[in-house]
Amino acid sequence: MRSIALANQKGGVAKTTTTVNLGACLAELGKRVLLIDLDPQANLTSWMGIEQKGLEKSIYNVLLGETKIEEVLKDSKVKGLWLAPSTVELAGAERALANEVGREIILKQKLSHLVGSYDYIFLDCPPSLGLITVNALTAAREVFIPVETKILALNGLVTLVSTINLVKERLNPLLEVTGIIPCMYDGRTNLSREVVEQLRARFGPKVFNTAIRENIRLAECPISGLPIHLYAPGSPGAQDYMNLAKEVIQTEIETHADSRPQE
Repeated sequence: MRSIALANQKGGVAKTTTTVNLGACLAELGKRVLLIDLDPQANLTSWMGIEQKGLEKSIYNVLLGETKIEEVLKDSKVKGLWLAPSTVELAGAERALANEVGREIILKQKLSHLVGSYDYIFLDCPPSLGLITVNALTAAREVFIPVETKILALNGLVTLVSTINLVKERLNPLLEVTGIIPCMYDGRTNLSREVVEQLRARFGPKVFNTAIRENIRLAECPISGLPIHLYAPGSPGAQDYMNLAKEVIQTEIETHADSRPQE
């Protein structure tokens, strides 16, 4: 099982878009995928067609120890894809957990028994580097960082990578940044190409070959309650996220092959 936090302290970088569509494409390819919405804005939850007002329990109640995560899971419109939803109440979680012993590892403890139940668990982090994000980084083994390619994004990445390294040093020695995802890419502009070149120069093979192109269908998609491959299957966004999903699987295969003993 791969547990992956999708993190970036900057909002509007396609983090939730990537969580939904990468997860859905992996499920379409036969994987069992769980998405966990850790953002109080609950955009992932809304995208999956779930109304916050109708939820009796959410990931907030899981973090507070009031329920088990299995009791909050919701089915999606994609076979093999499930969601642990969020609500606006999650905004109060940091305050509610502030005095708890081991508050940074609460989510890890709540998810520990899910090992083997899914092929992928994606943790959609809030656009901040607070306690909820630290919990996600402590619970995950990997970090994927979606990066907007319309701005010179390296300065923000330095702060995020520093936080990840701090969590790795103090709380989660297994944590690694394993994927940088160029998003909102427009190959017609020098700026988009320059940002990708800078990312590759800084992070090398951690930058995925697939760049998610800017696409109006992706912008429309959340209103439909569907992932892009169901909403607009022929669109560039659907093609890009399916290619990214295949690349994620391929890197996993290559990693396992590299780790086998040499004869």
